[in-house]
Amino acid sequence: MKILVACEESQAVTKELRILGHEAYSCDLLPCSGDKPEWHLQQDVFEVINQGWDMMIAFPPCTDLAVSGARHFERKRADGSQQRSIKFFMDLANAPIEKIALENPIGIMSTEWRKPNQIIQPWQFGDKAQKSTCLWLKGLPKLKPTNIVEKGEFFEFTSKKGEKKRMPMWYYKALQEAKTPEQRRTLRSKTFKGIAEAMAKQWT
Repeated sequence: MKILVACEESQAVTKELRILGHEAYSCDLLPCSGDKPEWHLQQDVFEVINQGWDMMIAFPPCTDLAVSGARHFERKRADGSQQRSIKFFMDLANAPIEKIALENPIGIMSTEWRKPNQIIQPWQFGDKAQKSTCLWLKGLPKLKPTNIVEKGEFFEFTSKKGEKKRMPMWYYKALQEAKTPEQRRTLRSKTFKGIAEAMAKQWT
């Protein structure tokens, strides 16, 4: 199959598809952080979206869409960034490709468009971590869990307002590793290996 992995610089899913023998390419405005630049299209996804793909797996930016950033929604609506992100998401959803999967965290697309076909977790696919991941599917089946494990550790802390909170440990470590907001977004949006493998095997 000829497969476009849109908005992916890590090549996590692209590599799993290549292992299975598919002609897969990651596509992102950023250079790939993976070790196969020959499998990466560093350009606007809409410049290549009409090139006869059999399937597209897309990871549209969630910064303006995820409910985790709801406190910034008023500003994002005012400056137009949220509407641009919604349009980008929907342009991907309406691409002329027979099989499409769109991935995003829990956010406003459930109401702006429709509810996702399913919500998955890394711990259903062998990674001890919690990260609610929504999938909107066209012409593709829901992913079946492959290896249910523990949900992983959590980091507990007290907020500036004195509220006790907790976050998944993988997320806390990503925040500690990141030196810039861009790095934080990249680490936060990573695709866990178990999910990448399941996408490649079950959707092809």
